[in-house]
Amino acid sequence: MDIAGQNKKMAEEWFRAFNKKDLEALLSLYHDKASHFSPKLRQRQPETKGLISGKPALRTWWQDAFERLPSLHYQVSHLTADDTQVVMEYTRCVTGEDDMEVCEVLRIEQGLIVFSKVYHG
Repeated sequence: MDIAGQNKKMAEEWFRAFNKKDLEALLSLYHDKASHFSPKLRQRQPETKGLISGKPALRTWWQDAFERLPSLHYQVSHLTADDTQVVMEYTRCVTGEDDMEVCEVLRIEQGLIVFSKVYHG
């Protein structure tokens, strides 16, 4: 399998881990010093300006989301991968909230996610 195929497979693993709320499996896909940007993060934790770095911060962010939103899950629409990144299009679904269309880009180096950025309105 070529690198683009491996990166697409990583994105599929990302969705499996996220939807199972398997925090350890999700974190295992990230470099220890990975950074993550999200408008939801900026909204919930304004002091971060939407950007966190390092696995401890990622753990705290996702653990909070999993606890606050037990019905949270993502429905994959499309994955596009090349040798350095994956563009993931998906729908964010939470019981009692309107579904939200999301695009997220994962930048991958040496088989680990080093940066991710979420886009949504």
